[in-house]
Amino acid sequence: MSTYTLPAAPSRPAAEPRTAYLVASGDLRPAANRAGWPTQERMEAAVAAAFAELGWAVRRAHPFDPEAGHGFISSQRMGLEVFKSIPPDAPLIVAEAVWQYSHHVLAGLRTHRGPILTVANFAGDWPGLVGLLGVNAGMAKMGVAYSTIWSVDFTDEWFKAGIRGWVETGTIAHDASHVRDLAAVFPGDLPDNAETALGRALAAQLLADKAIIGVFDEGCMGMYNAVIDDELLNPIGIYKERLSQSALWAEMQRVPDAEADAVGAWLAAKGMTFRLGTDEATELTEAQLRWQYKMYIAALRISDDFGLDAAGIQYQQGLKDICPASDLAEGLLNNADRPPVTSRDGSRVLWEGRPLPHFNEADEGVAVDALVTNRIWTAMGLDPATTLHDVRWGEEFDGEFVWVWEISGSVPPSHFATGYAEAVGWRQDPVYFPLGGSTIKGICKPGEVVWSRVFVQGGELHADLGRATAVSLPEEESDRRSKATTPAWPIMHAVLHGVSRDQFMARHKANHLNVAYAPDAATADKALLVKAALFASVGVRVHLCGDVNLPS
Repeated sequence: MSTYTLPAAPSRPAAEPRTAYLVASGDLRPAANRAGWPTQERMEAAVAAAFAELGWAVRRAHPFDPEAGHGFISSQRMGLEVFKSIPPDAPLIVAEAVWQYSHHVLAGLRTHRGPILTVANFAGDWPGLVGLLGVNAGMAKMGVAYSTIWSVDFTDEWFKAGIRGWVETGTIAHDASHVRDLAAVFPGDLPDNAETALGRALAAQLLADKAIIGVFDEGCMGMYNAVIDDELLNPIGIYKERLSQSALWAEMQRVPDAEADAVGAWLAAKGMTFRLGTDEATELTEAQLRWQYKMYIAALRISDDFGLDAAGIQYQQGLKDICPASDLAEGLLNNADRPPVTSRDGSRVLWEGRPLPHFNEADEGVAVDALVTNRIWTAMGLDPATTLHDVRWGEEFDGEFVWVWEISGSVPPSHFATGYAEAVGWRQDPVYFPLGGSTIKGICKPGEVVWSRVFVQGGELHADLGRATAVSLPEEESDRRSKATTPAWPIMHAVLHGVSRDQFMARHKANHLNVAYAPDAATADKALLVKAALFASVGVRVHLCGDVNLPS
C-alpha cells in the first residue's frame, strides 16, 4: 500500500467584526509605483477615516515595503500570497488611486466570498479612475459580484451614504436608468430604413468574408478585460492573428533610415511640430522619432504580410524596454491622411488613403469596435478615423459636466480642427516610458461624437452605445485640465448626452471607450443606428445609453 505526504489543509484567519480588509493593486513598473505611492497613501487615509466614522476599522492586508518604496501589490504572485492572509468571508476594499495591473488581484477576487468594494479618488493627477474601471471590468468578465464608489475627497454625503449602505448590506445600488437594451427599445424589429439595412448588410459581409485582427502580444498591463476569447470573437466573423512584438522589433531593424526620415519630412510638410531636446533620458530627440517612424512602417508591412483588417501593439510590456513609444505610429495608423508607405517591392502604397484601424494597448474590445466603426463610417462616406480614450476625469464647467478623455499618447490628427497643423509631439513621461517617444498632442475639435464600448459579461459580448458632444473650452481651462492630468497627451472635452458622471462610472465596463466623429447630430444618430443594427445582427447584445435619437 502506497503512502503519500499530503499537503496541510490551508488555514485562513477568521474575519474580525466590523473590520474591512484593504488591498491596493499597483503597476508592474517600480518607478510608477514609487511615484504614485504618496497619492495612494493619502487616499487610503481618507477612506479609513470615512469608515471610522461608521465605527469600522480598515486593515491593510499587505504592508508598506520600505525597500521597494511603496505599498502596492506589484505582481500576480504577490497578490496570491496576500490573499492567503485575508479571511475569505471578510468585507474587502480594493482601493485605487493610480493605474494598476488588474491581474495582480483578480485571482484572489475570483474566489473571495465576502462583499467586495472598489474605491477610487475622482481626480485627474493620477489615473485611479482608469485603474478602478479596469478592475471592475475584469470582475464583470469573471462574473464576480462587486460594488463600486468614488469621491473627490471622501467627505461628501453621497460617498458616505454609499459606504454606509455597503457595510450594512454588502452592496451599493447605483442609478442605471440611462441604460436601455436595444431589444427592449424595439421589441418587434429595428426600424425599416436605410440605416438598418446598411448595418445588416455590413454584418452579413463580416460573417461571410470574415476579418483578422493582428494582436502583437495579448494582455497588456494586466487588462484581463481586454482579452476576448476566440469562442466569442469567431461567431461574429473576427479571427486573431497572434503576433509577437519581437517580430515588430525585428522588422523595424530592416527599415532603412531614409524611409523613416521620409515619414518625418512628410509630417513636417503637413505642419506637425515636435518639442525636441538632446537628453535621451528626459527629452524627445530625433533618434527617438526615427525609431517611431520605423515602427509605423514596420507595422504596416507586417499587417500587409498577414492580410490584417486591424492591428494592436501592446508596447508597455516588452517594447518599452527596447524602443521608444508606439503612440506616434498608432495615431498615424488611425488617420486616413498619413505618410505613404509602400510594400517591400515598392509596387503598392499600403492602405492608401485609408486608416489601418489600430487598437491601442492591444485592447480587443477596442479592436472589434474600431473595425466595425471603420467599415460603417467608410460606407457612409464619413471620416473613419476612430480612437480609444482613457476615461480619465472630469469636472463641471459652465453648468454641465465635461469629461476629460485622454488617450495615452496619440489620436488621429483629423480629430483636431486643423489636423496636423496643430499637432505637437511631446515626449512621453520617463516614469512610464523610459526610452521616450513622441505623442500627438492637441485638443480634439468640437463636434458630434458616437461613443461605444464592447465588453464581455456573462460569457457574452455586449456593446454600450451612446452619443456625446465634444465641446470647446476656453484656452486657459483646457490648459488647466491638461496640466491636471497628463500634459503630453491629447485631450477631448466631452459632454455625454443624458448620462450623469456617476451613472457612467457605475455602468462602464472598461478603462477605455471608443469615439468617432460625425459632421452633425442627425448623421451621428444615423451612424449609431447602423452600428446597433450591425452588432445586433452578429449576436452582440446592444445597450443604448442616455439620450439616443434613432431615426425611424
